Amino acid sequence: MTSARQSLGRHGEDLACGELRRRGYAILARRFRTRFGEIDIIAQDGPTLVFVEVKTRRSTAFGGPMAAVNAAKQRRLVNMARGYLLGLGGGAPPCRFDVVGVTVGAGRPPVVEVVSDAFRAHPP
Repeated sequence: MTSARQSLGRHGEDLACGELRRRGYAILARRFRTRFGEIDIIAQDGPTLVFVEVKTRRSTAFGGPMAAVNAAKQRRLVNMARGYLLGLGGGAPPCRFDVVGVTVGAGRPPVVEVVSDAFRAHPP
């Protein structure tokens, strides 16, 4: 991944964290590495543990950031979340998957869209 892309991704995650905090989420971890990949943000929203995927784009020309979380990406996120939960031990708290789409464009303020409970995990 190029440094420009990494920088854009980090900027989007910073904006996403700010919006999530504004909504009352507590940020527990960022860029949590698992054997399946990386969870962008792990947060707490009341009693619910939230796994957050952040997609940052410069434009919506190719469907925007939300279109990038397809079925394959959802499966990877579910596997990453399962790995995280196994590391907690004990009973798993209530969980959900949120997606944050961030669009940043030259000369415009960023747009941060939070989709709560964006998809459901299916049993293995």
